[in-house]
Amino acid sequence: MAKDYGSIAKAVLKLIGGEENVTHFEHCSTRLRFSVADSAKVDKEGLKKTAGVMGVIASGNQCQVVIGNDVIEVYDEIMKLGTFQKGGSSTPSSSEGKRNIGATILDLMVGIFQPLVPAIAGAGILKALLTILTTFGWMSADGTIYKVFYYVADAALYYLPILVAVTTASKLKCNKLVAVATVGAMIYPNTAALLGMEGGAFFFGIHLQNVAYTSQVFPAILTVAFMALIERFFNKISPKAIRVFFVPLMCFAITFPVSLLILGPLGYNIGSLLTTAILALYNSLGWLAVALVAAILPFMISLGMHKALVPYAVASISDPGFDMLYLPASLAHNISEGGACLAVAVKTKDEDLRSAAISAGISGLFGITEPALYGVTLQHKKVMTSVCISSFIGGLFIGLTKIKAFAAVGPGIASMPMYIDPDNGMNFIYAVIGFIISVVVSFVLTLFMFKDKDIAEAKAPEAIADGKSVASPMVGKLIDITEVNDEVFSAGILGDGMAVIPSKGELYAPADATIATVFESKHAISMICDNGAEVLLHIGLDTVKLDGKYYEPQVKDGDKVKAGDLLMKFDIAAIKKAGYDIVTPIVITNSDDYTLKKASGGLVKTGSVIIGFEKKEA
Repeated sequence: MAKDYGSIAKAVLKLIGGEENVTHFEHCSTRLRFSVADSAKVDKEGLKKTAGVMGVIASGNQCQVVIGNDVIEVYDEIMKLGTFQKGGSSTPSSSEGKRNIGATILDLMVGIFQPLVPAIAGAGILKALLTILTTFGWMSADGTIYKVFYYVADAALYYLPILVAVTTASKLKCNKLVAVATVGAMIYPNTAALLGMEGGAFFFGIHLQNVAYTSQVFPAILTVAFMALIERFFNKISPKAIRVFFVPLMCFAITFPVSLLILGPLGYNIGSLLTTAILALYNSLGWLAVALVAAILPFMISLGMHKALVPYAVASISDPGFDMLYLPASLAHNISEGGACLAVAVKTKDEDLRSAAISAGISGLFGITEPALYGVTLQHKKVMTSVCISSFIGGLFIGLTKIKAFAAVGPGIASMPMYIDPDNGMNFIYAVIGFIISVVVSFVLTLFMFKDKDIAEAKAPEAIADGKSVASPMVGKLIDITEVNDEVFSAGILGDGMAVIPSKGELYAPADATIATVFESKHAISMICDNGAEVLLHIGLDTVKLDGKYYEPQVKDGDKVKAGDLLMKFDIAAIKKAGYDIVTPIVITNSDDYTLKKASGGLVKTGSVIIGFEKKEA
C-alpha cells in the first residue's frame, strides 16, 4: 500500500517539537535521529501512535524515531519542511543541561561513528568479493582490474582518520576543512617518516611517539575535539579583519604539535585498550560471550544501547582487522529476527500482521532488524522469547567455531561475504551454518510458541431480541467503530456501530433488507433492514476519491435482499496499493432509537452476529 510520506513527516516534525527544536537531524538504515534543544517538547507518546512510526527511543537530547524501510522517504520529506543542519542555540535548555554524562558521550559517539558505517561496510564487502574472485581463480591479484577495486576499498580504511575528522567536525560544529587538513597531517607520508626515523624524533626536546595513524579513529577524534576548542577561543578574541586566516593558522600551529605529543598517542592507546577489553571478555568467557551478546541484542537495540558497540566494531575492523564478538553475535540475532517474523507470517490470521511480518522478516534476513523488532517481536512476548533462545543457540555455534567478521556492516544475506577469511576457508562455511541454525531454530520455535492474539472468533453479543441483529457483511477482523481512523465514524457522527478489516473483497447483506442507495462512487451502500435498522456499509476510508474504481456493485437501488446475499465485489489489493485504508465501518444510522449490544473484537465470518439492538422505551 502506498504511504503518504509527507503526512508522516509533518506529524513527526510537529511532535518532535517543530523545526525550532531540532539542533541536528540525520538518519540511519531504519531510524530518524534528532538532536533536540528541549527534550520536554518531544511528544513521545504521540510519536508512538503516529501511523508509519514503529517506535521511539529517547535519551537526553537525542530522540530516535524508528520508521523502518521507509526511513529515507520520510527523511527526504522532513528535509523539505525546514533546515536542520544549521545547529541550534548554543545555550542549552534546562532539560538539556540535566543530561547525564553517559547520554552526552553516547550522543557524541553515535554522531561520529554512525555516518562512517556505509563507507566502511561497502569497502569491507568489496574486499570480501575480491577475495572470492581470487580464491576461485576468476581474477588475478596481480592484475590491474583487481588493484583498481582493491585500492578504492582499502582507501576507506587507510584514510579512516580523514573520514572521522569530517564526522567529528560536523558533530562539534567546527571548520571541517581545517579539521581534515590537521588530521591529514598525521597520516602525511613525511610525518610517518619523521616519526619513524632512526633514533626517534624530538619536538623541543620532547620525544614524539612513533604511531602509525593510518586506519586509526580515536587520535582523530581527540585531535578535532581539541581543535574545536582552539577555534572557538580564537574566534572570540581574534579581530574580524584577520579572522579568516588567523584562526586556522592558530589551529594548525597549536593542534598538530599537541596531537603528535599527547593526543595522538593517547587516542591510539584508548583504541588499543578498548579492543583489548573486548577481547579479554571474549577470552574469559569464550564462545559463551558471543551467545550472551546475541541473546541480549534485542533489548540493547530497543534501548539504543547497541550503538555503544559501534566504536569498538569500527576500531576492530581497523586493528586487528576483524571482530569476533559483536558482529558475529549480530549474525545470530539478525537472522533469528528474520526467521521468527516469517513464522509469524505463516501462522497468523491477521492480514495486517502477516503483511508486516513478511516485510520485517525479509528485512531481518538482510540485516535490518528494526522493522522486525518494533513491528513484531516487541509486541509478542512469545516471539521475543523465540528470538532470544534462537540467538543464544546460534551464538553458541558461532562462538564455538570462533567466527571472525571482516566488515563493519549489519550481517545478513547480502553481507555474508564479510565472513570470508583468506587464511581460513572454514570461517565462511561456519558463518553460513550459523545463519542456517539461527533461521531454522527461530522459525520452528516461533511456529510452536506463537499464539495469534486474534485466533478466537469474536463473541456474539448476549440477550439479543429475536430478529433484532446485524451480522458481519464480510470476512475479516472485527473492531469497534471507535477504533476507526476517521473521526466521522469513530466519534459516532453518522451513528454507532462496528467495523471490519476485510480479508476478502466481498460484501454481503448483514440482514434481510431493501437497498436504499448504491452510492454513485460505488464505495458505499445504504439499506433499510426489515428489522428496523438503517445500515450504512462504507468500504474503506476516503475511498470516494476512487470514483468507483476497483468496486463492482452486485445490486441496485430498490433491490430486496436476504441476509448473506452478495452486494459488492472489490479489489482489496488495488485499493490498498492506491493508498487507502480498507477498514469497513458498519454504521446503524438510526442508532439513537436503539440500545446496541456489540460483539467482542476478533475474527469474524460472514453471517456472524456483531450487533444486537433493542428499541428504547419512549
